[in-house]
Amino acid sequence: MRLFALLLGLLFSLTGVSATVAQPVQSQPTGVVAFGPQRTERIEAELVPMSQWVAPGSTTVVAVRQKIAPGWHTYWRNPGDSGGATSLIWTLPAGVTADPILWPLPSRQRLMSLMNYGYSGAVLLPVPIHVPPTARPGEVLTLTTDVLFLVCSDQMCVPEPMTLSLALPVREGAAPLAKPWGEEIERLVETAPRPAGIEARVTRQGGQLILTATGGPLIGAHIGQVYFYPFDGGRIDHAAAQSGQRGPNGLTLTLTAGKDATLTALSGVLATDKGAWEITAEPGAPLAAAQGGAALKPLDETTAAPAKTGALVFLQALGLALLGGLVLNLMPCVFPVLAMKAASLSAAAHDPARARRDGLAFTAGVLVSFLVLAGVLLALRAAGQAIGWGFQLQSPGVVASLALVMLLVGLNLSGVFHVGAGLQNAGSGPLSRLPGSAGAFFTGVLAVVVAAPCTAPFMAAALGAALVLSWPMALAVFFMLGLGLALPYLAISLSPGLLSRLPRPGVWMERLKGLLAFPMYGAALWLLWVFTRQSGVDALGLLLTAALLLALAAWLTGLAQAARQRDERPILTTICAVVVGVLALGLAGVAAGAARDADAAPQGDIGPLAAQPWSAAAVKAATASGRPVLVNLTADWCVTCKINERAALSSPRVAKAMREANAAYLVGDWTRRDDAITRELQAHGRSGVPLYLLYRPGRAEPKILPQLLTEGVVVDALKD
Repeated sequence: MRLFALLLGLLFSLTGVSATVAQPVQSQPTGVVAFGPQRTERIEAELVPMSQWVAPGSTTVVAVRQKIAPGWHTYWRNPGDSGGATSLIWTLPAGVTADPILWPLPSRQRLMSLMNYGYSGAVLLPVPIHVPPTARPGEVLTLTTDVLFLVCSDQMCVPEPMTLSLALPVREGAAPLAKPWGEEIERLVETAPRPAGIEARVTRQGGQLILTATGGPLIGAHIGQVYFYPFDGGRIDHAAAQSGQRGPNGLTLTLTAGKDATLTALSGVLATDKGAWEITAEPGAPLAAAQGGAALKPLDETTAAPAKTGALVFLQALGLALLGGLVLNLMPCVFPVLAMKAASLSAAAHDPARARRDGLAFTAGVLVSFLVLAGVLLALRAAGQAIGWGFQLQSPGVVASLALVMLLVGLNLSGVFHVGAGLQNAGSGPLSRLPGSAGAFFTGVLAVVVAAPCTAPFMAAALGAALVLSWPMALAVFFMLGLGLALPYLAISLSPGLLSRLPRPGVWMERLKGLLAFPMYGAALWLLWVFTRQSGVDALGLLLTAALLLALAAWLTGLAQAARQRDERPILTTICAVVVGVLALGLAGVAAGAARDADAAPQGDIGPLAAQPWSAAAVKAATASGRPVLVNLTADWCVTCKINERAALSSPRVAKAMREANAAYLVGDWTRRDDAITRELQAHGRSGVPLYLLYRPGRAEPKILPQLLTEGVVVDALKD
């Protein structure tokens, strides 16, 4: 049997069969195009679509459908001890590109002393297809792929080459799922194993490899069964038994080393009875909290069916969204709104009824805003747009509007004018208070708007899942994210005991409000800087003039409010305030319209690291020359990104480590919309920045660094 495997390998080397997807040939097929199923005695295959049509600039999914005869099987990306993976060579219209196969979990096929990974019966192999914006509605895109199946039984293997084609019409708008395979393809895409923030290490002990994995969905998962499918053959003994042990925050697997078990990163799929995820185990000491619990059983393949993982992905996304919303309260971009929340809590500290009302109104503002934002994002996704978290801040008009809103909030806190100008006596004179339910609702809306530049820990996986789940599930994920953001404020507002501990209103509160205005001014200045990076200095001049006029309008409004309190009728002042305000808003619109693409995005280096623009081709070129590559996907409006760049990526120690490793540094700027970066984020299970990737020569998958960087994290990653 080993001789059979050797001869089979020789056959593949002669025929050029590869386990990877070949680069598409960007030309329209010129020969006879055969549509529909192709059949042999052993297999029937065809290309089938997920959607009834495609929109310009969208991403769709087609699948290679296999119907394999009883007693025969095909292979996974790593066939195991013998066999060969299904390979695709695409011939596509100009501008259309194909991603690698999204491989479903295989079955384990034991043959005497060999263990293979493959498929039998009916199977779909999904492939994402990217349609260029230049595609014209009304035309038909013909997709053709040359497929080489290796179809095997217990006695023999037969290469089965086929040419499969599919015609996809181009139309505007979101396409419904195609019958009869659309729903099944969508489910496979949603449940395909993908990275999920799991940290893993591999250690060699004699003839064994000790694989430890912690974090992400493994925390509190109560896993009972597990199996590891490596991406590369020879790294482990596929036929050997795998034993495991559960820990508080992860698990430990003991694998038998294979013939090519060099102690380098070990990548593959960690399949469990609770879900399956892609992991990369870096060489290193076993991780803590990965053992000490119950023994794990080998995975029963019937419990690992993808149909069960959809619900699991949804439940995990809900939990991660709630945690992400809670942590979002601690992120820098939300600090300005904390000022308004603190002032509102202080004002209502000894009025429980008002505190409850404001807490519920604030929560309603947060939840409604998150659902509206989710609705817009999902509508754009359905229309075929490549978007992600924070997409609204890629618009100079939105950034300009937010800057002016922050300025108005700051002026209100400074007492220049009053929103909801009710007054109350507090010992030493009149104190303007924050508005009631309407103001609390507005504060919740503002909290969501300014939270967009941040992606907190736990949010990445939740948002990544939300962008591939069905729309009711995605809305539920966004609802939980909003609930997490509002929960601390809501809990305090509904707790009379906590409220009673806050000091009573007085002169100190007026001073506190004046002090808390400055974070709002700081947020306005930061947004002006972002606007400059997006639109250029000429547009900035217009926006600064608009801000000056808006401040004048606010001052005139304050004068009019004071006059009305003296029972005067400030008609002229009110008219002037309205006219100046309208002029300010008009000038702000002109500034947003003056945005120039030539001035967009950071063009220079970031700190001492010499940065080059990111592209998939640049990554391939650098790794092909033997250099590691550090990729920074960032945006000027992403506060977390800027903190990481100042605190970690600008460190001389990191610069030295980069030079010693001869590493390339590539920056992908998402300040303005970039569909290529959006697709790269989605490929790694993310919906927003920051994302840090470290590529190594000879390794197909990058290492994903944490969202909150330190110089030690970057240096250690470069040394591993």
